[in-house]
Amino acid sequence: MAATANPLFPVVRHLSKYVTPMLVALPVTANQVTTASLLAGLAACWSAAQGTHGWAVVSGVLMVVCYVLDNCDGEVARQKNQCSTFGMHYDTFVDWAVHAAFFVALGIGAERLFSSKIWFYMGLIAAAGATVNYVLGLVFDARERQAAAAMPAAAAGKEYRQPDGWTDYAVYIFRELTRADFCFVVLVLAAFDLLWVLVPTGAIGSQVYWITQFVRGARDFHV
Repeated sequence: MAATANPLFPVVRHLSKYVTPMLVALPVTANQVTTASLLAGLAACWSAAQGTHGWAVVSGVLMVVCYVLDNCDGEVARQKNQCSTFGMHYDTFVDWAVHAAFFVALGIGAERLFSSKIWFYMGLIAAAGATVNYVLGLVFDARERQAAAAMPAAAAGKEYRQPDGWTDYAVYIFRELTRADFCFVVLVLAAFDLLWVLVPTGAIGSQVYWITQFVRGARDFHV
């Protein structure tokens, strides 16, 4: 996506831009920042699984911390010259692990809240959708690397494109902006004791999310 002057979205970058300089000044590596993001995300999952309003709010705050650190790790890697293939795959793995575990945790929390096993199963369905999306992403990324190796000149000139038309914008908002700022959706719903809404929404939305990978041009957007 072409750069714009101080874009409003994703909102999480307005936080990470203040945290990254502090992390760069510390003796930590980009992969260690990714690990901290993982730990914050798993703590958010544990909190969400408790099924109470107070723990839901804690989960929302921890998820914001997770997302901020997830944005910072790439910025730290670039500033400290620590970019690596392992770091890229580790970051993607952590994204999947946190989101899959979070949906399962939401299902557990909602099951405790409503005393019905159906919520747990919906959480599993949402986590399965996140897993399918992760695996498809690995497959598509491997294909793109093979294509880049076969035509390095064309790959070097590739740029992320701007959405064009309502279909593009719908896919862009759903796949990129909503994903990038999902932590704030969690925090707002948690504040109003509505975190359980994400269980059925995730059960359906995660399936739609991986299906959009097959939409032509959907992978050409980036925030």
